[in-house]
Amino acid sequence: MKIKNGFVVRKVGGESVVVPVGEMSKMFHGMINLNDTGAFLWNFYTEEHTVEEGVEALLNEYEVEKDVAQADVEQFVKTIVENGFGE
Repeated sequence: MKIKNGFVVRKVGGESVVVPVGEMSKMFHGMINLNDTGAFLWNFYTEEHTVEEGVEALLNEYEVEKDVAQADVEQFVKTIVENGFGE
């Protein structure tokens, strides 16, 4: 999975916010607020990676149990794909 081009992550008031740019701004009119884990995963998935690679990256970045990391990555990827942000 990889996040489609056309989005940038910005820090606004200490929060990570994803905004569409270019052609993507014609299709998506809004912003996506991300917590720290979401921002980490968003940046990770700007390149092609599997769910398993995402879990390993999360385990290397945060002190979290593997089953929690697995569930978080699976939910993140599901949300990205369901909303048309992934390819």
